[in-house]
Amino acid sequence: MKMPVVNSCEAEACAYNTDSTCRALAITVGNQPSAYCDTFLPIQAKGGDPSAVGHVGACKMANCRHNVQFECQAPAINIGFDANQADCLTYAPA
Repeated sequence: MKMPVVNSCEAEACAYNTDSTCRALAITVGNQPSAYCDTFLPIQAKGGDPSAVGHVGACKMANCRHNVQFECQAPAINIGFDANQADCLTYAPA
């Protein structure tokens, strides 16, 4: 199974974000009731692999139409903000 790519990330304050690109090898999404990016790390230091593009490693949003056995099946996702939290904007209720 291929892990979905993080197309874009608006969470510029995240340690894994460089120029709106996620550099974490894999992120975790969700913690009911919201599809927050659980990997969001709001610190100034930068981390991750600068040559990598992030992927979705796990998704805890069982009620999303892209979720199959806690794995995201969307071709790609976008991370943005909802209520001041880094959030999966691709989340769609089943």
